[in-house]
Amino acid sequence: MLNNSLYDMIFKRKSFHLFRDTGDTGISSDELRSIEETWRSLVPLCPGIRTAIRIVPAGETTCKRGQQACILLYSERKDHYLQNIGYLGEQLELSLVSQNIGTLWYGIGKAPGPPPEGLDFVIMIAIAKIDDGQKFRKDLFRSKRKPVGEIWRGEPVEGVTEIVRFAPSACNTQPWLVEREGDTLRVYRVRKPGRSGIMPAGQVAFYNQIDLGIFLCFLDLCLQRRHIRYEAKLHADPGSDGEKTLAAVYKWKRD
Repeated sequence: MLNNSLYDMIFKRKSFHLFRDTGDTGISSDELRSIEETWRSLVPLCPGIRTAIRIVPAGETTCKRGQQACILLYSERKDHYLQNIGYLGEQLELSLVSQNIGTLWYGIGKAPGPPPEGLDFVIMIAIAKIDDGQKFRKDLFRSKRKPVGEIWRGEPVEGVTEIVRFAPSACNTQPWLVEREGDTLRVYRVRKPGRSGIMPAGQVAFYNQIDLGIFLCFLDLCLQRRHIRYEAKLHADPGSDGEKTLAAVYKWKRD
């Protein structure tokens, strides 16, 4: 089960596309150590996939958004490793928000130096200490995201459907669709032909699989908060550029 306190951070978090007017407070050495410790405590989507993080100063990556540091996320290549790193990374991001550390999922960035042995660099999260909690999001529902009708088909789930659409997206393509039929949710990775957002077309499926992991983190947190018992099964994603790829199936548990 995920840390239930992370749910509340859904309503506070925002993507700092530029870290401006964030104050002069830096991320302390204790906070940096805490990030490492937090990573080791997170719940993976796929147990058995080895992962690691590395925190580097702002100037050591290709990300130039005014951040103080970047968290580099690494993983061994196994089935669902991209979804898994998104799932873990979103838990970390929400934990950082609780400490007034602003974040930005930064796709298409390049990491310095070789990765840890046996692992590949996957993606980074830019971070900076924010001097005032009021600089985070004040009203989640004013965020510019896809409407419910574009990301959910079938009967909505109260407290879930209207919240999960606010999941962040590494390159802002929001590539998810949920279809509900009775007690079953089918979660798809979707792509509109000819649209790749800010990323090269050949990398869309790569980053969108990370996005699906981020989305599943939001979905799990919302279902847990509603005390909905369920079983989830991941489906193989070949990383194709098809318009609709089944990613996971959720089924309610009945007593």
